[in-house]
Amino acid sequence: MCTRAVYLGNGNIVFTGRSMDWAEQMESNFYLFPREMTKTGGTGADILEWTSKYGSVVTSVYEGGTADGMNEKGLVVNMLFLTESVYPTKDSNKPSIYVSAWAQYVLDNYASVSDAVEDLAKENFVVKAAITPNGIVGTVHLSISDPSGDSAILEYVEGKLTIHHGRQFQVMTNSPVYDEQLAIAKYWKEIGSINLLPGTNRASDRYARASYYVNATTQTDEPKEALAVIASVIRNASVPRGLTDPAKPKISTTIWRTFADSTNKKYYFEDTAHLFGVWVDLNALDFSPNTSVR
Repeated sequence: MCTRAVYLGNGNIVFTGRSMDWAEQMESNFYLFPREMTKTGGTGADILEWTSKYGSVVTSVYEGGTADGMNEKGLVVNMLFLTESVYPTKDSNKPSIYVSAWAQYVLDNYASVSDAVEDLAKENFVVKAAITPNGIVGTVHLSISDPSGDSAILEYVEGKLTIHHGRQFQVMTNSPVYDEQLAIAKYWKEIGSINLLPGTNRASDRYARASYYVNATTQTDEPKEALAVIASVIRNASVPRGLTDPAKPKISTTIWRTFADSTNKKYYFEDTAHLFGVWVDLNALDFSPNTSVR
C-alpha cells in the first residue's frame, strides 16, 4: 500500500507526490482548517490538546482523520500504513494522540521539517494506534517535506521513535521499516540499470522504482512540467484499480493520489475512479481564525 516521493526540481521547485492504496473506498474529502483552532488527539483520558498555529488543506480518511495535506507554509505531511509499527506503552506523565490526528498535529504546529523534527524528537506525547472502520489496526509512519526540499521520515520501531532527516530521504513506501527500505535502495543503486528495475506491486519493488525515477526523470523549474513528472512517477508506483488480494493485504488498489507543490502552495488530488483531478491554490484561501472549517 502507498508510495511517497519528493521531486527536487530546478529553481527550488519541490513537489511531494503520494498514492493511497487501500482495499476499499475511505470516504475521503478535502477540508480546510483555519489557524487558532482548538484540537484534540482523540477521545478518552489524557488526550493531547493544542491550538493550531497554521491553517491547512487536508485529505481525510473515513471522515475521522487526516492522512495527507499541506499547510499554509508549504509543509507537507503524508501518512502511510506500516504493519511493523510498534508504538510505546502509555506513559502516565505524557498525553496521548491517536495516529488519526498525528499528521494534523504536524500541519498545525510546524512551518518547516527542521522545526518539526527538533520538537517531535522530544517525544512530549505518546502515539496510539487507531482501529479503522473495517477493523484493521491503523499502524502508520509519517513523512514530512517542505519548500526547502528538506524531508523526514518518522516511525516507531519496537516502541522507539526513529527519525531519518535530510533531503536524501525522498522516497517511502508502506513497508518494511525505513532502515530496510534504505538497504533496498542501496542494492538497486549498485545495479544501476533501468532495464533491471523490479516491476511487481510489492512495496519494496515500488520503492526501488520510485527511488530511481524521481531523480532520473526531467529536472525542471517549470511547475506544470514538474507536476507532470511527479505524477508519472507516482502513477508508475501505483497498483491498478481493482487489484486487491485479501490474502495479501499489503498490496491493495490505488484509490487516490495527491501532489503537493510546496513552492507555489498548490495541492492536487486525483481520484482513480475519475479521469480528471481537482486542485486548490492555498494562496487564494482564507486561513484566518475568523473563517470556518469547510
